[in-house]
Order: sequence, then structure tokens, then C-alpha cells
Amino acid sequence: MIMRIKEVCKEKGITVSQLAEKMGIKQESLSRAINGNPTLETLERIANALEVDITELFAPSSSGGIIGVIRIRDTNYNINSVSDLSRLLDRIESGEIVL
Repeated sequence: MIMRIKEVCKEKGITVSQLAEKMGIKQESLSRAINGNPTLETLERIANALEVDITELFAPSSSGGIIGVIRIRDTNYNINSVSDLSRLLDRIESGEIVL
């Protein structure tokens, strides 16, 4: 199963180092967990720190690619999950993205 922790960090606008700090652990420890075989407890802590469901930390088992693209004005927004769509809608509703 492919982990997408680094990708989720990028989507959230934080680095792995910032995630480790938020979790209260050293960046090296988090990197070892990400690149190794993290425990369920570690995955839960990562998901909680990123404020996502634990399933978001894994790549889809089917194609693993982009599920969809939404174009607003001249910007494409890749939608890889329901939470991606929800975040995009939140940004539209808050006025951060203008239609």
C-alpha cells in the first residue's frame, strides 16, 4: 500500500518537519516512520495532526492518479479525494477563491 503522507502535508501547506513538531516528535523519527512500516498508533497520530481521516494517508488502490480536475478561472484544482473537494468548497465559501 502506498502512503501519501508527504502529499497530504503538501496539500495542507506544511512540511514534514512542521508535522513532526506539531506531533511533538523529532523530524528524523517521523521520516523513519513514513519511510518504514508505521504502526497504527503512529498513523492515527499523523492523521490527527493533519486533521484528516486515516484513510487519506493511503493512495487509492485503483488507478492512484487524479480523480478529477476543477478549473476555476485560469487555475486547475486537482481532486484526489472527497476531502480535497471539501477543502476546495471551503475555500470558495470563505471567499479565498472567487468564482
